[in-house]
Amino acid sequence: MTVSSPQGTRWKAWLAGGLLALGAAGTSAADFDPDRHPEARRLVEELAGQGIDRGWLEGALQSAEYRPAVLEAMSGAAERRLTWPEYRAIFLDEARIAKGAAFIEAHAEAFARAEADFGVPPEIIAAILGVETRYGEVTGTHPVLDSLSTLAFHHPSRGRFFRGELAAFLAIAFEQQRAPGSLTGSYAGAMGYPQFIPTSYRAYAVDFDDDGLRDLWTNPVDAIGSVANYFAEHGWRPGAPIHRPVAGPATPPEGIDFNRAARPPAVTAATLAEAGLAVPDALDDEHRLLPVALEDGEGGWRYVLGEHNFYVITRYNHSHLYAMAVTELAEAIAGARGREAGWREVVDTRFEEAP
Repeated sequence: MTVSSPQGTRWKAWLAGGLLALGAAGTSAADFDPDRHPEARRLVEELAGQGIDRGWLEGALQSAEYRPAVLEAMSGAAERRLTWPEYRAIFLDEARIAKGAAFIEAHAEAFARAEADFGVPPEIIAAILGVETRYGEVTGTHPVLDSLSTLAFHHPSRGRFFRGELAAFLAIAFEQQRAPGSLTGSYAGAMGYPQFIPTSYRAYAVDFDDDGLRDLWTNPVDAIGSVANYFAEHGWRPGAPIHRPVAGPATPPEGIDFNRAARPPAVTAATLAEAGLAVPDALDDEHRLLPVALEDGEGGWRYVLGEHNFYVITRYNHSHLYAMAVTELAEAIAGARGREAGWREVVDTRFEEAP
């Protein structure tokens, strides 16, 4: 995609102001100065070839700082170190539930339009925003430029991935006439109300209020539409269930591939029934499911059979714990609004030994 360079006095004033801000935020070490950093130079050449102003790119990367704490944070994500009860407690508190219901009411028109256009229930959209940023209250304090530069050029195994994110971020900042050093987000470069990474921002963000700008940093209406669009583009099935809580054995049976949220439902209902899970009789033997086994914190286990929409939620974050938290927060928000959670099919909530 070619990014056109704005013309005239307004553009020149913005460019000058942006570069001044970048210089003020930078470091004399110039950690990613393209004149001394070959990989940064190659990135400048690549993006300049797409129409982004070369001087602006050079100023941006000259101002970026190496942040070793970002590399350390990458190995400590909550999904990899918390049990389900601990993880659930972070997101299923009364304040977050109440704020979710209030957020939907405050933006009722946008949520209704998002459901009509994309088929995603308001509570699911709100739950994503609630888990990610408490509905826009906590969007991250890490300079995105620094985080992505550090990860792009120093991550031991995912540098290529983050180089792509850095390129997308610079394109977004240029398009929206924002000084890249002023934009903050998570340590991994996720941004705004929905914490989209830059490539997702470019691919799925929508201008849902028709003001000419896809703004996920300050515009909740654009964020609502963008989350709904993301789900629709990843195959959300309107009206279909997300998961089915079922009874099961005292301990997870061997031979069943539990918690593989990073792939579509793959285990047949017949296989799960043979392993002792109380699969609903209404499901065809060949119906594919994504089995989830969760420690209940009291020495026992609970089981959930994820459907296609459960998998779609994990396109946002590949953790089964994340999908569970979003689903349960959405159910709680629906309850606070006096609505049925129509996407939930309760089969058996007694988490005990199946007969």
